[in-house]
Amino acid sequence: MSDSAKKLEAEGDVAADFLEELLDILDMDGDIDISVEAGRAKVAVVADGPSQDLKRLVGPDGEVLEALQDLTRLAVQSDTGEVSRLMLDIADFRAGRRERLAEQAREAIAAVRESGARFAMAPMNAFERKVVHDVVLEAGLASESEGEDPQRYVVVLPS
Repeated sequence: MSDSAKKLEAEGDVAADFLEELLDILDMDGDIDISVEAGRAKVAVVADGPSQDLKRLVGPDGEVLEALQDLTRLAVQSDTGEVSRLMLDIADFRAGRRERLAEQAREAIAAVRESGARFAMAPMNAFERKVVHDVVLEAGLASESEGEDPQRYVVVLPS
């Protein structure tokens, strides 16, 4: 196993410890899965049964999830001394969001191919923009991000 893979696994372990402690404090149940995907640690908190509790940790439009991801990254950085790009998912929110965004990106691609004009999508966070950029690239078109956070958005470009 490479040094970078070991570092990413260590990040995941620190994040898991932080999140387990948080779940204990909140008196919530959940299982924590750690993996390494696309060169970053990924930690997922999943319900170990039918539970709506975890959805509270996602919040409207994933706002609470984003804040928890930032806190988890800070906990990892505090422990390891290195900046973390760790990705946190709770109750499969990001997985479901990724599929919805991919569908929106495919619709934008179809609109661009039909009209030959650029197509500006709604503002989205960095994770969401990355998903859209990947789908557009896979379809053989180009895209770019424009605007300033939190109003930054993706523009799909004609070929």
